[in-house]
Amino acid sequence: MQQLFKIIIIMGLIFNNHRDAGAQNHAVAGDRKPAAAGRFYPADPQELRVMLKKMFSDARPCENSQVLGIVCPHAGYVFSGTVAASGYNQVDPEKQYENVFVIGSSHYVMLPGASIYNRGNYITPLGTVTVNTSLAGKLISENPVFAFNPDADRDEHCIEVQIPFLQYHLKKGFKLIPVVIGSQSASTCRLIAEALKPYFNERNLFVFSTDFSHYPSWADANQSDNATCNAIVSGKPDQLLRFLEDYRKKEIPNLSTNLCGWTSILTMLYMTSGDSLIKIHPVHYMNSGDTDFGDKKQVVGYWSLAVAKPFDFTRQEKIILLGIARKTIEKYLRDRRIPESGTDTSANLNIRAGAFVTLKEHGKLRGCIGRFTSDLPLHKLVSDLAIASATEDTRFEPVVADETDSLVIEISVLSPLRKIRSLAEITLGKQGIYIRKGVNSGTFLPQVAVETGWTREEFVGHCARDKAGIGWNDWKDAELFVYEACVFSENEFIGRKD
Repeated sequence: MQQLFKIIIIMGLIFNNHRDAGAQNHAVAGDRKPAAAGRFYPADPQELRVMLKKMFSDARPCENSQVLGIVCPHAGYVFSGTVAASGYNQVDPEKQYENVFVIGSSHYVMLPGASIYNRGNYITPLGTVTVNTSLAGKLISENPVFAFNPDADRDEHCIEVQIPFLQYHLKKGFKLIPVVIGSQSASTCRLIAEALKPYFNERNLFVFSTDFSHYPSWADANQSDNATCNAIVSGKPDQLLRFLEDYRKKEIPNLSTNLCGWTSILTMLYMTSGDSLIKIHPVHYMNSGDTDFGDKKQVVGYWSLAVAKPFDFTRQEKIILLGIARKTIEKYLRDRRIPESGTDTSANLNIRAGAFVTLKEHGKLRGCIGRFTSDLPLHKLVSDLAIASATEDTRFEPVVADETDSLVIEISVLSPLRKIRSLAEITLGKQGIYIRKGVNSGTFLPQVAVETGWTREEFVGHCARDKAGIGWNDWKDAELFVYEACVFSENEFIGRKD
């Protein structure tokens, strides 16, 4: 590993000659200036952008949806940058996040809990990232496990190296919450998780910063890192703790740790373990011995993982939403009044998401209206869309009250749109397509591909021509988006037949 550190030092000497004076000149008192630029990644902004572009082009494409968090390495970019870019590729670059929480384990100081930087913004060669100092201060004031410790951030790289990836990848602005964990206590990690869990939702992104094995041989690293990954993917904090202790007893030559940021990952598992819908997916693995700059005698391992929660609903929640749609249609067509939804306040029924309500009569489409985004709680959106599907779909005459007994209602709850660049990114039957070109747009829900048996080319061509009103091949210079849907119908529950 001495070779690795020599290379990092040499990089520092080279890149420090190109530090971005502009970013430094715009710093104000309290702003956290870069400490790892010129050592872990280029200090020159142009060189940094070129390196990031190359890493993202070599990285794994997006394979996960509904990502709430990612695990990414924090080593020098020449060693772990491509693995980190694979993790960031799982994040929708077009999504507007309220906050990005970056959580890492301290390399330099011991703390009774964790330090949150709340004295200014974070600066990198790519510019200044706004720290949500108001929320940071709130977390500190309300949770004894948090404090501000100036020593925690000053030289720490585990947070800083993640930020240029965020600046490069996310197309919309975001506010940062940098959290450095200085404790080595599992019980403290649980307290940190409890404090942060209210923010672990679709409105925020969490980045957990860690490398994996340190200094074993290439072969031992592969074995160790895969085993560590499996322990994390289990989603069980106690299982990870037992695994780390058992592996320590194996006394693998030169293995100083399986997981340098184990407190950050343990915190993640305490945050996620109570939700059975959340899954942790391996994305990309390499170790330093796989790069041009490392040898295979002593290596450091790197995994990126995605923490995702796909849309899903319980049987009872589906029945409630279908019931809302039916009661709304029946009452509105009968006396032009919209009934109270009467729903409970379960989280799933109050999410803000896109949805479509589809009506079928004797197996044929009778109406379908939807929205890709909404500020309404889902149960209220379903009520509004049910009326629209029955009365506003211009392809059909409005539904009349006498027809309601012959209708079958289907609801599709949508994930956010994700922009794609090629048809190869479409998974037929799992993803719907949305095409936009100028003022023209059109969509097909995921189930359309199953019902028609179309190929990708036919799926997109029909959508372009028949729904967006552009030419069959005009999707090639249009914007393409995919989305997933949780689809459920009255057929599943009350014996109605198309």
